[in-house]
Amino acid sequence: MSALWALGFRPFYLLAGIFAALSVPLWAARFAGWLGEWVYFSESVWHAHEMIFGYAFAVMVGFLFTAVRNWTGRPTPTGGTLAAIALAWVAARVLVFTPWTELAAFADAAFALAAAAGIAVPLIASGNRRNLFFVVLLVALGALNLCFYLAKDDVLDVPVGLGLEIALDLILFVMAVIGGRVIPMFTASAGADPRRAPWLDRAALAAVLLLVVADAIEAPEAVMALLAAAAALLHGARLALWRPWRTLGRPLLWILHASYAWIVIHLALRAFGEVGLIMPSLATHALTVGAIGGMTLGMMTRTARGHTGRPLEAAGGETAAYVLIQLAALVRVFGPMFLPALYLDAIIVSGALWSLAFLVFTVVYWPVLTRPRVDGRPG
Repeated sequence: MSALWALGFRPFYLLAGIFAALSVPLWAARFAGWLGEWVYFSESVWHAHEMIFGYAFAVMVGFLFTAVRNWTGRPTPTGGTLAAIALAWVAARVLVFTPWTELAAFADAAFALAAAAGIAVPLIASGNRRNLFFVVLLVALGALNLCFYLAKDDVLDVPVGLGLEIALDLILFVMAVIGGRVIPMFTASAGADPRRAPWLDRAALAAVLLLVVADAIEAPEAVMALLAAAAALLHGARLALWRPWRTLGRPLLWILHASYAWIVIHLALRAFGEVGLIMPSLATHALTVGAIGGMTLGMMTRTARGHTGRPLEAAGGETAAYVLIQLAALVRVFGPMFLPALYLDAIIVSGALWSLAFLVFTVVYWPVLTRPRVDGRPG
């Protein structure tokens, strides 16, 4: 069996890296008017859809296939089964470029269900109830994806963007859960002495869940603004307890802290956006570029190194990718905020920085992800 199919992180991290490096500059070029009217690029909702259900979902599944095996001591999909699940993801990404989006919806639904089953079996068999909610989240994301397709085809009478907004909230919740587990642990292992307050952790997660509910029921803007502002304060306090300033000399750590800081920025900007003080898209891109882009890069590099027997130290390539993704977020969010006349320029520059970050990741991690572990162990 090829090393690529030995564990879930390998194909999905590689596919996500390639997809991220190619799709965003194509969207930026389309937005700038440099390309024709492709089906996929004709509307911004397709760009949003693919970054959520294409890129972010792939990274999440790769991470969970790997983490669940560690949590339970039981196998998750490998070999031909893993390849078939990856093929469903690839099929959906290709089919959205065509007029046959019904087939893309079918492939995406098959991918979500297979991914959920891939972690449900070992979690249930091992009695690991603590992490069963990840199964629910994967199914929920699959259902929201299907709702997007149905709304886009006027089969469901709901706003097309509603499913995307709720899906982003759920991904935010996943990052808050995983980040709250691993960032303090990784920081403590480096001797930075982070602190934790269980009540604050619970309150911060509850605030995000309330945002999910509020989005689902389309709560008034004032309510959304108050919820987002409260969540920003809670997550900001949570991050401060982890003492991020003590990690500046460790790129594998500071990228996770910096990405979590973008969650705080996203929530604060969302509060301002709900009352009309800024463009709501700025808050969205603080989450998608800064938080999701940064945290996925940080977790992909760390877990790939750890699960291939390599030292947990970032080399020049990783550090360059981390810096590039932070610059992409800064340009995309604060460029239009302070220099609105350069809005298009900010999108183009940010897209180029994002693409370069993931190109570096793909080039550096291609041999890491496609070759056997350096210590000879399975996985």
